[in-house]
Amino acid sequence: MKKLKRALALTLSLVTAMGVAACGSSGSSSSNNDESFEATDNIEVTENKQIEDIPDGADKEILYLGENDLNPTKANPEISTEMKMFQQHGGSIKWTRCTNEGRFDALAKAIAANSDVPDIFNYEWLSFPAQVVNKMFQPIDEIVDFEAPMWKSSKTTADQFVLNGKHYVAPLAYDPSAFITYDKKVVEEMGMEDPYDLYKKGEWNWTNFKSIMDEYVSGASADEERYGINGFFKPHITQQTGKTLVSFDPATSTFASNLTDPDIEAAQQFLYDIKKEGLVLDGWIGSATECFQKNCFFYGMGAWAVKPADGDEWGIVPMPQYDKNPQKITTSDMKAFMWVKGSTRKEAVKCWFECYKSARNDPEYQQTNKDKFFENNPNWTEEMYGVFQDVISDDYFMIFDYAFGVSFKLGDRKQFDGNQCLTDALYGSSSSEDDEGVQMTWTQVRETYSATVDSEVNNLNKEIEKFIAEGN
Repeated sequence: MKKLKRALALTLSLVTAMGVAACGSSGSSSSNNDESFEATDNIEVTENKQIEDIPDGADKEILYLGENDLNPTKANPEISTEMKMFQQHGGSIKWTRCTNEGRFDALAKAIAANSDVPDIFNYEWLSFPAQVVNKMFQPIDEIVDFEAPMWKSSKTTADQFVLNGKHYVAPLAYDPSAFITYDKKVVEEMGMEDPYDLYKKGEWNWTNFKSIMDEYVSGASADEERYGINGFFKPHITQQTGKTLVSFDPATSTFASNLTDPDIEAAQQFLYDIKKEGLVLDGWIGSATECFQKNCFFYGMGAWAVKPADGDEWGIVPMPQYDKNPQKITTSDMKAFMWVKGSTRKEAVKCWFECYKSARNDPEYQQTNKDKFFENNPNWTEEMYGVFQDVISDDYFMIFDYAFGVSFKLGDRKQFDGNQCLTDALYGSSSSEDDEGVQMTWTQVRETYSATVDSEVNNLNKEIEKFIAEGN
């Protein structure tokens, strides 16, 4: 197998791994070694009287195993709305730090030893279904009622994470795993149509997306190199079809390969074409600022990499829609916490879930969250923030590809090439070049990997059958 280049669309796992120390060290305030900063609490948070306090006699401190602290950090010293609310109801969180690469090993070790078992662990694609079947997590139906007013709007998403009729994920909030950032000054200088205006008119689709890139790149002078897009966008383009590489039937708790779907093929052809035509800037670029400095018009990445400076005039838009599918879709970085198998602090975990859910979804806290966001992102505009909120609203379907969670062989970068996982390769290989400069077609990509996908899905279905038979 040719070693694929480390395509820029495959970098989220690297990002999350940066700057964290080894598993086992713990802390309660900062995700780095400098504890000299002072946490700030500049925005008042109103206490939610609808959430019950953690009862006296129950453990009020929950243990969290993860890469980054949920408490204030030097990078984000303003205490979050959800953490403030949790404290108001008597709760606190003790953090045990781990690396991205070692996170599941650390969790498995704690569960096996039945010592310092964490109560919560970040939801991520690999959490479901593979780690549920591996008995890392327990169902959340005991502490979350999806018929209750607080949770009703989340049921459609939660129902995507059901095995044998039991829910394993309580959606708390959503972030787009990436959106499209661009420089409005360039738009104005070139007299181009603003992507934001197309988005507002409901015309932000693949055709217009490509047209803008073509216009920008073709306008380069003889000694200038221009590009259309860099960043994390390839899975998102495919998922705008409403289809994923692996599908799930919750009625039977079975999964199936979806590699032959014609809409997925159409998306991969689109990605193939924009790469072949020189519109894609390869390579890892860690910020929108750096991307624009390289004469690249669009930057696909999450909010963490979009930090405009004084004087910048940037815009953001969602991923462009598939021309044949008007459905509003967000490839979501869903915020949720898995309830770890063996955790007994159900009262505190329940309270944390409710505080987080209320803080991110209750209209009472919308302005509070906005104020806290601008505390950390002072050069964002109201227009940018409005788009950011729109794409995580109930108007959008939150899509997740089970392919990332089928198995470590499909979803873990360590088992493929150390940077991207096999599912990343499926999404990105037809719009990347290998070390010999060869760009594969989708047909070639599918033929290369379909047997592995089929085998892993079949193995998962057998494990699920066994999991259910054992009474889980």
